[in-house]
Parts: sequence; C-alpha cells; structure tokens
Amino acid sequence: MSRINLKKKSEAAAEKPAPFGPDIDLAAYRAEAAEHGKVAGLSELPDDVRERALSVGVDTGEACRMGSFFQMDHSVVFAAAYQSGLEVMDIGAALEKYDWLKDYWWKALAVDADKYTARAELEPHHGYFLRALPGAKVEVPLQACLYMTREGLAQNVHNIVIAEEGAELHIITGCTVAPRVRSGLHIGVSEFYVKKNARLTFTMIHNWAPEVAVRPRTAAIVEENGVFISNYICMKPVKTLQAYPTAYCVGENATVRFNSVLLAQEGSNIDVGARVYLRAKGSRAEAVSKAITTGGNIVARGHFIGEAEGVKGHLECRGLILSDSGKIHAIPELEGSVKDLEMTHEAAVGKIAPEEIEYLMARGLTGEEATAAIVRGFLDIEMKGLPESINDEIKRALRTGETEGGF
Repeated sequence: MSRINLKKKSEAAAEKPAPFGPDIDLAAYRAEAAEHGKVAGLSELPDDVRERALSVGVDTGEACRMGSFFQMDHSVVFAAAYQSGLEVMDIGAALEKYDWLKDYWWKALAVDADKYTARAELEPHHGYFLRALPGAKVEVPLQACLYMTREGLAQNVHNIVIAEEGAELHIITGCTVAPRVRSGLHIGVSEFYVKKNARLTFTMIHNWAPEVAVRPRTAAIVEENGVFISNYICMKPVKTLQAYPTAYCVGENATVRFNSVLLAQEGSNIDVGARVYLRAKGSRAEAVSKAITTGGNIVARGHFIGEAEGVKGHLECRGLILSDSGKIHAIPELEGSVKDLEMTHEAAVGKIAPEEIEYLMARGLTGEEATAAIVRGFLDIEMKGLPESINDEIKRALRTGETEGGF
C-alpha cells in the first residue's frame, strides 16, 4: 500500500475507538520530547536508567545478549548486533536501507484498525527492526527496551521482526518508565513474520506506572512448520492496558503459543487476550493465561478460529482473586468451520482454598508465607522451548512482582 493510501486510511481512523478497553483522549498526552544523544554502549546510560531497564529483563551490561536496541522517549540511543546473520536497527533506518521492507509495513495489521494504529502511522516515534537471516541460529537472545522519561508523554512506535526461512531467534523486550514518571501513553505496533521452518520466541516484560495507559497492537504471520512463541508479563501497576495480539497460521503445521502472566493491583485495569486464525492444515495453537488480582480488574480473552482440516487448539485461563475489590472476567471463544478439527478450552476463577493455607501452616508456615507459596506455585507457568537465559528473566520478573504485589 502506498504512503498516500496509508495516510488516508489512518486519517479516517484517527478518532476510531478500539472494540475493547476504555477510550483514551490522545490529545491529553505530550507529543514533543527532547532529543537524547546516542551512546557508544548501554553501559554509558545513567545508573537509574540501567537499574530500571534491568527490572524488565534488559541487561545494559549486555551479558548473554547477541544484540541490543534502546529507545528513550522518541530517540533511538543505541542499536547493534553482535553475531553474523542478525540485524538490529532503528525502523526508520531499515526502511531507508531496504526498499523491500515496505512490503511488510502494515501487512500483518490494519493501519485503520483503531485510533491507536492510526496514531502510530500519523505520528511515528521510531521503533525497532530485528531480523535473523536465513538459517541463522540465535539461542542467546537479542534485547530491546522502550523507555519513557518525560511525564505525560505519548510514545508511538512501530516494530517489525522477521525470522527468515530456517532461522531461530529469541528476543527479550522490556517496556518501562523512569522512576519519577507517573503518567504517559505507550502505543506499540509490532508485526512478526515467521518464515518456513523458522522459530521465533518473543518475551515481553512491562513495568509501567499507576497512571500510564498502554495500547500494544501486535500480529504475527507464521508460515509452514514455523513456530511463534509469545510470552507476556505484567506484574506492576498500570492505569489501563488493552491488547489482543493476533496470529495467523498460514502454512501447514505452523505452531503458535501465547503465555501471559498478569497481576492487577488496585487501580489497574487490564484487558489482554490472544487470537489465532488456524488457516492451514495441521496448524496448532495454545494460549495459557494466569491472572491475579489484588484489587484491580482483569479481562482475559482468548479466541481460536479453526478454518482448516487437522488443526488443534487449546485455551486455558486461570484466575486467582486475592481481594474483595478485584475482578477477573475470563472469556474463551472457539470457532470452527470444518469438521476435522480439535479445539478445547478451560477456565477457572476463584480464591485460595482455606484448606490449602491450613495445610501449609500445619507444616510450620505463617499465613502470609503460605499464601505467598501458593501464589508462587500458581504463577509457575510452563513456557515451553525457552533458553535458560529467558527463563531466568521471567522468574526474576515474577519474583519482583510477588514482592511488590504484597503477597
């Protein structure tokens, strides 16, 4: 689609509300931000920035990382890859370098889906381009950080990630704000392309602030024998978060897995789901969500659409309510249009059973220790096929969330 047509479509959708989540007044957020200078390495970043980045799995020492991307507000301050067969770039620079990249721009997502996708096109603030070349095997992850330093800022990014044929790519991306920032708006458009026989694992950890609004817009296209694994963790306060990532299995035996771990503290409203279109023979999908409320509200959605023979899918949502003021709403949906398919779902929402606490207390734990142990067990979600370095970051994020969540 030409730039002119994209602009027309986005302008027409500039006030279009999303189907889910509260509407947001985009004019309430600052559009301008001071430039941040580039750094030669992430170790040059201020200590408070480095500490905050580490809270979302981004190691500014770059230990066990094969590349890094770091954006502060509207400025890309660092982008580099350390292994042949990898590319880590500012999306603007990538579009200038590769004429073919325009064919991926808004291919997986519609620019006029809602006012947030439209804003990302009309007022773009960079974003990253990550690519594994054909046959490249990258077990050590890349990392990317989107960081906000200005109070009340709007940050609109557009990311593209490509795992070329036969490639293997692991990514940790962390999104967060400076400790002094309380409010802001983050719009993150991300398009993923998993080619034939490729494997892409994407782990996203969010650490926002009590008055930040977040609108990720994500889609993936998975080709024959491709594997796309998406892990999402949000264990810190956020004013409103709404996301419904969508994957399209367009090649035979394509596989998609979505895992999410959500904690809603008082004042937080979270609406997160996963939608998968199973359009090719033998494709597979799984979505597992673990949700805890200590006073906030969570909507956990899942929607699988089976459109080809021999497809399989499973949706699972488990919710744990630790406060009378919190709410969890699980909405699983299965939709089939052919006779030879298999899709299932499980959903359960409730509180910790008193007998479980009593059992642990009888073995020497206090009531608080027993509750914490049960919560840790609940959050022990199996995220299949991950390198140990990514599992370590996930476990650290969960431990921090447990402590700050008050259990």
